[in-house]
Amino acid sequence: MALHIVLVEPEIPPNTGNISRSCAATGAVLHLVKPLGFSIDDKSLKRAGLDYWKYVKLEIHESLDEFMEKYGDRNLYLATTKGGRLYTEVEYKDEDMILFGKETAGLPRDFIEARKETAVRIPMSSDTRLRSLNLSNSANIILFEALRQMGFPELK
Repeated sequence: MALHIVLVEPEIPPNTGNISRSCAATGAVLHLVKPLGFSIDDKSLKRAGLDYWKYVKLEIHESLDEFMEKYGDRNLYLATTKGGRLYTEVEYKDEDMILFGKETAGLPRDFIEARKETAVRIPMSSDTRLRSLNLSNSANIILFEALRQMGFPELK
């Protein structure tokens, strides 16, 4: 059993490092979709993930198109501030994939528009000065909701 966390063009090494640590600790598969805003051996990336990198089930994809060719037929949920429903309104299942966009721009608008029925959001303040939550926090919020719904499979 595994959930999949997909980071599309992540830019900030510590966010990816933190998410990698969560994936290692929960058995989730981490997908990184290029271009990346850092080197995979970046010191801050490794520091944030500490010594967990060897336990991460990691797949790297050259582009979003390549990722979609391989996994486009799976249950994909797009985590975005533009989501029409709350992340808690989804019934997550084994092998579901949760996609997150880059920190500065999110997922591409046309990509979201073409799949808007699968776009989910985390509720937050309506203050327009606040654009979104931190990427690693958002990934953990949704990852652990999905795991909770599934009864925390294979976790103590």
